Amino acid sequence: MNSGIRDTKSDVIRVLLSDDHAVMREGLRMILEAQGNIEVVGDAGDGREAVRVAQQLSPDIVVMDIAMEGLNGIDATRQIRERCPSTQVVILSMYATSEYVYRALEAGALGYVLKETAGGELVKAIRAAHLGRRYLSPSMTEALISHSLSMRQTPHDKSPLDRLSTREREVLQLVVEGKTSAQIAEVVNLSPKTVETYRSRMKKKLDLDNLPDLVKFAIEHGLTRLK
Repeated sequence: MNSGIRDTKSDVIRVLLSDDHAVMREGLRMILEAQGNIEVVGDAGDGREAVRVAQQLSPDIVVMDIAMEGLNGIDATRQIRERCPSTQVVILSMYATSEYVYRALEAGALGYVLKETAGGELVKAIRAAHLGRRYLSPSMTEALISHSLSMRQTPHDKSPLDRLSTREREVLQLVVEGKTSAQIAEVVNLSPKTVETYRSRMKKKLDLDNLPDLVKFAIEHGLTRLK
């Protein structure tokens, strides 16, 4: 009887790389394919493309950066896990804060590895995720424990992002990246009027009225990054 658990020693692990730097993707491809039983089947330069390619290729693992234009890696992870339940996600990020780790795991990622330790740790994370096991960089484990203890002590102190729906977070990212309502409407397949409604609603929820404050909020919470 098939238990549904695959042996990474005999199976080829099919991986999709998602990072907005082509040099980073090529470097990761070389590291992973040198392992022998890991095959990079595709890559993507942003979160929205990662979701589309994951649906086309059904890889075993997506290695996902967080800070990407159009759709950040955490929200892309959430969409991939919803649309491709057999595909696992490993986050590879430069961000080491507990909030990023918590949000990534909440979105459905099984692994979180820091770019500064990429290589051996990423391979371990991919193999673990392929077996349905969680893997965090050692420093991230401590950060997550600290975050959990803090949340236990202040259970009502949630991230402001929790006030926003998935669509509102998506619109917020595009707003702070300088897109007009018409451009956003085309990207997310909504009418400009509906986009304006989302913009107004998210500003009210966050109690932020101007673009500079929205940009600062988005950077602090990993929806976008400084150019």
